[in-house]
Amino acid sequence: MEQDLTLEEVLELLATKQYTKLRQSLAELNEADVAALLEELNEEQLLRVFRILPKDLAADVFSYMEPENQQTVIKALSDRETANIINNLMADDATDLLEEMPANMVKKILANANAETRRDINHLLRYPEDSAGSIMTVEYVDLKENLTVEGAIARIREVGLDSETINVCYVLDAQRRLLGTVALRYLLLSDPQEKIGNIMHENVIALGTLMDQEAVADQFKKYDFTTMPVVDNENRLVGIITVDDIMDIMVEETTEDMEKMAAIVPSDKPYMRTGIFETFKKRIPWLLLLMVSATFTGAILTRFEDALSACAVLIAFIPMLMDTGGNAGGQASVTVIRGLSLGEIEYRDVPKVIFKEARVAVLCGVCLAAANFVKLLLLDKVGIMVAFVVCITLVAAVLMAMLVGCLLPIGAKRIGFDPAVMASPFITTIVDALSLLIYCSVARMLLGL
Repeated sequence: MEQDLTLEEVLELLATKQYTKLRQSLAELNEADVAALLEELNEEQLLRVFRILPKDLAADVFSYMEPENQQTVIKALSDRETANIINNLMADDATDLLEEMPANMVKKILANANAETRRDINHLLRYPEDSAGSIMTVEYVDLKENLTVEGAIARIREVGLDSETINVCYVLDAQRRLLGTVALRYLLLSDPQEKIGNIMHENVIALGTLMDQEAVADQFKKYDFTTMPVVDNENRLVGIITVDDIMDIMVEETTEDMEKMAAIVPSDKPYMRTGIFETFKKRIPWLLLLMVSATFTGAILTRFEDALSACAVLIAFIPMLMDTGGNAGGQASVTVIRGLSLGEIEYRDVPKVIFKEARVAVLCGVCLAAANFVKLLLLDKVGIMVAFVVCITLVAAVLMAMLVGCLLPIGAKRIGFDPAVMASPFITTIVDALSLLIYCSVARMLLGL
């Protein structure tokens, strides 16, 4: 459903000081839609509208705002207003907020947080960044196995408002070890006097606190859960992760992989909020590395300079051969990187991957060579031996490029690097040099240069 309040209407209500009407209109919107509207306002307008929001809505809207605007709001709020925001945020959202804030803002936030909120935040901050423990929330509903269904529903009414979700409740023993789960719908449909231990689901799939967030996302994808528990080494429940957090992780991981595949140092800021110099720093390291690595191509040309000079027509086909090889390697690498990220390809699958890519490469290479052979003879009017040199190189270059494109990402993952680093720019540089080396070697052999 589309939001009922437009940016123009917000500005008009502000200009005419119809604050009560604006407050009522904002209260009818979803928190995410309100945050999106606030992002379009300048700093002065943003602060005026934020202060108009009802207190129970303000914290929810705040959690959806961009870090820069969150800082702007925190700087302008009084201690009492700051306390209202931080104490009404979910613990995982509050922790994310602190990680984005400068030290002086962190000090202000923690000083105004109540003891329970500070405890929860400190609990989450002790886990490594990008681990399950760092993204979980500690607001959940826990039940005892000897509790009746009636008692469980009473407890949900008591603590449910402060919990991330009540759809799934977690059954714990006296040592807080996870025994099972029970869905709210089973509670509603069961006999009020039935014991929780009799209706709970005991086969619980849980996440470890140190599990990488990308692996966590894979578990959600595999099991189609909307929430999963997080346990420590002794199977004690320490938090839960919900699917909304997983959506954020998937966006973050996909963005990071795309930047690495484009040979850019990953950034956690939106494009329009990243400065020119910061963007420059993200891009220049890889450009320098790729530029230096491309000198191998120049060295190969220098080595075969005399041979190429003896048959100058060969030079005209160098760009086509290098581009075709680079494109073929890029196709193979992207396919394999995706398979690795989805868990479809493991290191033990290397022989199968090589065999498959080799057959695909031969089919593609032969098809390209046949089309190119006709073009060379009819349009380019070159000699038949030159056409053979170009077409043989084309088949060999495509075969070599696809093998390099599939093996480098697998090798990178095997030694602990992100496979996305071995994507198109890096592979293209390697393939360009190898294609040129093959071309010059074949020309020397067949043409006697």
